[in-house]
Amino acid sequence: SLAFAVRANLALLEERIGQGAVRIALGGGLARSPTFPIILADIQGLKARDLVSLRRQVKAAKGSLKVAKKTLIDLALKGLEQAKGLSAKESLGEIAVLFSQEDPLPSLKSLFNFAKENEKLKLLAGIFDHSLLNQSELLTLAQLPSRNDLLAKLLGTLKQPLTGLAYALQGNIKGLITVLAKAKT
Repeated sequence: SLAFAVRANLALLEERIGQGAVRIALGGGLARSPTFPIILADIQGLKARDLVSLRRQVKAAKGSLKVAKKTLIDLALKGLEQAKGLSAKESLGEIAVLFSQEDPLPSLKSLFNFAKENEKLKLLAGIFDHSLLNQSELLTLAQLPSRNDLLAKLLGTLKQPLTGLAYALQGNIKGLITVLAKAKT
């Protein structure tokens, strides 16, 4: 398991350099993500095939789902100022961590949609855009429309007054042409 591999590597490192590790950090998602979108989810009771399916959905949304020991997660979060008060050890179940290297909302939405179908998956907390979010805030964020949908609504809102003005002017021009055509005959 990951914990045994980390422990063995730490022991080997201590043996070679004669010093213990001062700080341990999980790399990968934390290191590559500029906005630190990290979501903790309880996966206690999920079957292996469901977890594989969830990982595929998250990967399709350009995210990454990792399962790790609570101690390692807490050690990785310890160095993040935004994670103060967030502890994986306080939760009762197994913990999965969702990372996203790009837009984090699609990954969060895939996790949320999976949780709707499978009640054993529970969103716990997360760090999003340098802010600590609780479960209800994560659920609200997951239910927001996608960025493209919001941009389409904004464009429609901006376009509506111009479209109305164009139709009004077009109606006046048609009326003027009708009056001129009747005056000509």
